Amino acid sequence: MTAEVTEPARVPGPSAFRPAPLTVAAGGGYAARLVSVDGADAWCPERWTLDGPEPYAVRLPGTQPEDPASELMPLADGRVLIGRRADGRHHFSLLYPSGPETGELPLGAVESEVLTLLPPAPDGARVYALARHEDTTALWLVCGGAFGPELVTVLAGRCSGGAWLDASGRLLALDRTDPEGRTRTVTVDVEHGGEPTELLRIAEDSNDRLLLADPDSGLLLVRSDAPGTDRIGWGVLGSQLPVRFPEALHPENVTVTPFALQPGQVLMPEACAVALRMTTASADWVAVWQPRQRELRHLAAPEGWLPGTGRWTTDGWLLLPYSTPVVPCGLERASVPEPAAPAEPAQPTTSAPAAASAPVAADAGNGLGGAAGQGGSDGAVTPTPTPTPTPHTAQAPESAPLPAAEPEPGPSPEPEPEPEPAVADAAPAPVPTPASEPAPLMAGPAPAAAAEPPQGVGVVGPPPPLAVTKPVPLQQAPLARVG
Repeated sequence: MTAEVTEPARVPGPSAFRPAPLTVAAGGGYAARLVSVDGADAWCPERWTLDGPEPYAVRLPGTQPEDPASELMPLADGRVLIGRRADGRHHFSLLYPSGPETGELPLGAVESEVLTLLPPAPDGARVYALARHEDTTALWLVCGGAFGPELVTVLAGRCSGGAWLDASGRLLALDRTDPEGRTRTVTVDVEHGGEPTELLRIAEDSNDRLLLADPDSGLLLVRSDAPGTDRIGWGVLGSQLPVRFPEALHPENVTVTPFALQPGQVLMPEACAVALRMTTASADWVAVWQPRQRELRHLAAPEGWLPGTGRWTTDGWLLLPYSTPVVPCGLERASVPEPAAPAEPAQPTTSAPAAASAPVAADAGNGLGGAAGQGGSDGAVTPTPTPTPTPHTAQAPESAPLPAAEPEPGPSPEPEPEPEPAVADAAPAPVPTPASEPAPLMAGPAPAAAAEPPQGVGVVGPPPPLAVTKPVPLQQAPLARVG
């Protein structure tokens, strides 16, 4: 699971920033946040312990109140990294409880006006940061190095985001904006540096961002304007199938923000559950979605939920942290019921390409090969420069070969004389639907069946055996040098 780190937001009032609600460490054992002291414009770090019988919080006050723009990142060993800005530099220290006092270990500083901490590496001991400059972005290892902050590489353009693509914490995905203003996701090898490799290009002129990534299943959550509007889609790392943009992830008048992916679903991206924050002008709640299902399952958020925060356990529990005056440090365990079985014939589910997403071209030479989906009640954006893949026999729920063509009408043999039918029987009998063409999986008129896919619309079908059963790392990713 890769947790999304929320940058401090600007709010009106004495302070120009509002700290992130809560940041969870890799592995989920600890979390940290800044809390207001006595309701004043003074802030103090607070560490949460989440892996015990009951969650509890410990404050880590320093010699003076913290600035709300200071960033926190808990480590797997319980220490908390803090980055403080002063004199055009960001100073990093490790905080930890030491009896009644707070212990502090200075690590060094990075010179930059704008610096953002990235999600913690999977090992829970390393923390990286992006330092933005005028036309470049520097990637720094600010915690976990041998001699304080270490420069990893300098990237052209402005970078943001951050998601880990492998369990070892070597391949880091970043959203890079070029001088023309177009944003694409690239990968960086944090061990060897070097030039970044483009990961995601859905259309030639689209803006494509990676929201979350799960190394176990290979599931990727992306946001792109390739379908014509900015939408959330999903794909599978290493696959060559198109990105899917489910209608369930594009509800009207609701802002959808994915914040956690279920770990442990090894090689099963369609079974990986996604936790979503659903926001309207008057409500804030939680929903759960899986690529194999058509609809969202909605959950009531606990009172005092720290919005947009939470994590999954491998056995399917969704943990939602909350804080109220009565329970200042709480953790709700939400059990998400399995979706009801669809009332359809027991046969491989298929779906035709949906007209809701405009057919656009993708670059087949990128790391995702157009980024991949394996089925669902949604539209797909698929590469056009490459030949259309041949449909295979469905191997997973909601894999979708192209519907078979209906036979064209031909001359009918002369019928034998029969009694004149009753008026009720005068209408022609409906043509039975072929067994390979089920009911459409989304609302709206279904596209007409065709023997071959229309130009620019890909065949929605299961990937080759390698892509389904074993998502692979990016082919373009730089490999470690041996010897």
